[in-house]
Amino acid sequence: MMPSIGPLEIGIVLAIALVVFGPKKLPELGRGLGGGMREFKDSVSSEVRELKSGSPAEPLAPEREAGAEKV
Repeated sequence: MMPSIGPLEIGIVLAIALVVFGPKKLPELGRGLGGGMREFKDSVSSEVRELKSGSPAEPLAPEREAGAEKV
């Protein structure tokens, strides 16, 4: 079982991030991380809705072009 992350550990990680990236870059990194997490959540929830509704999902890999050779 993994130990839980407490406020001391979060503070240490934030202090290291502040030293590494600097105070001007941290808000930009936070916005980028939040946007990425939001997009991931939206894509996962849309996949769940598609599975529940029974509509086919998008293919994971693009199909080959009609003139492409098969190997």
